[in-house]
Amino acid sequence: MDLHMCLDCGHVQLLEVVDPDILWDDYTYHSGQTQGIIDHFKDCAERIIKHHPPLNKSFVIDIGSNDGSFLRCFQERGFRVLGIDPAKKIAQKATESGIKTIADFLSNGLAKKITAQHGSASIVTAFNVFAHTDDLEGMIKSIRKLLSPNGIFVFEVSYLQNIIDDMLLGTFFHEHLSHHSVKPLIQFLERNGLELIDLQRVSIQGGSLIGIAQLAGGPHTVSASVAEIVSIEEDRLLDRPETLRSFADKLSGLRLQVSKLTEGWQEGELTVAGFGAARSGNTLIAQMGLADLIDFIVDDHPQKVNKHIGGYGIPVFPTQELTERRPDYTFILAWIHAKKIIASNREYLNAGGKFIVCCPELKIIDASSTF
Repeated sequence: MDLHMCLDCGHVQLLEVVDPDILWDDYTYHSGQTQGIIDHFKDCAERIIKHHPPLNKSFVIDIGSNDGSFLRCFQERGFRVLGIDPAKKIAQKATESGIKTIADFLSNGLAKKITAQHGSASIVTAFNVFAHTDDLEGMIKSIRKLLSPNGIFVFEVSYLQNIIDDMLLGTFFHEHLSHHSVKPLIQFLERNGLELIDLQRVSIQGGSLIGIAQLAGGPHTVSASVAEIVSIEEDRLLDRPETLRSFADKLSGLRLQVSKLTEGWQEGELTVAGFGAARSGNTLIAQMGLADLIDFIVDDHPQKVNKHIGGYGIPVFPTQELTERRPDYTFILAWIHAKKIIASNREYLNAGGKFIVCCPELKIIDASSTF
C-alpha cells in the first residue's frame, strides 16, 4: 500500500482500491460483539440528541449500520430508524433483530428511493465508514439528498493527528482508504453544500474524530471546537508533506529497532507468536518483517480459530495455546487492545513469556513491567 497526501488540500489516502463487493459482501465484523463499542455508541447518541436536538424524532439513517447497534440507541429513544449496509448476512440479521436494514451501498438512486418512501432524515450517521469509500463525493451528495433542511450529518473517522502522533500503523489496511483531518474535511464539505459545525476528539480506535455537519446555511450554530482544532492542525503542519515524511522516517526507525531486536531469533530457535488475528495485523507483520518469525497467532474469535492469516499462511489457534505452548515472545497484533491483552494474560508473563508492543514505540513487556 502507498500512502499519499494531496498537495492542494492536505488530505491523506491510499490509492490502491479493492473492489468493494469483495471487501463488504461477506463482511464478518459485528459491532455488537464488543461492549466498549456499544457503550461508545450510547454515549454518542446521547450527546447528539442533547447538543443538537432535531425538530422532531422522526427519522435516523445510519450508513454502514452493521448489526444495528448504533441505531438501536436511537430506536430506544423513540426515533424511527433505517440502516444501510452492503454486508448481506449482517444486514439480514439486523433486520430480523428489529432494525430494518437495506443490504446495499449508498447511492444517489437509493437516496431518492428512501426519501420517497420514508421522507427526509433529521439525523444521518456514518461511523467508521466515511473513510471506507473511494467515491466520497458520491457518498456526500447522497447524504445531502437524505437530510432534511434542518438535519445533521454525524460521522466518526480515525484522526490523522492520532495516527501520526501515536504511530498507529494498524489503521492502514485496504478497508481504510482515507485518513481524515479537519482542514481538508472543511473544504470538501463546503464544495458539496455542507458546513462543519461541531467536532469532538475521542479515544476510540486509538484516537478518532466525531464531526457534525449541516446543510450550508442551516439553523445550527458553529461550535468553537471547529476553529480550535483547525488552529492546532495549522500549528502541527498536519496538511504539509514534511509531516508525512517525518512519519515515514519514524516508521523506518521503528522497523530498524524491531530488526535489531529479532536478529538471530530464528537461529537461536526461539518461539514467537502473535496475539490477535485482526485485519490490521497483516500491516504490522509486513512493516516489521515478522512473517518468517511468527509461528502461530492466538485469537478466540470463532470465525478465525483454525484458519490462516491471509497472505502468510500463519495458523490461528485459541488463546489458551499461549499458556500451553509458552512462546518466548508474543507480538501484540491487535494493537487497540494491547492493555487488555497484557492484563488478561499474566499467567503467560509469570511463566516467563514476553509481550512485544510495536506502536507508538517498541516495548518489551515481562512479568515485572507496568503498561
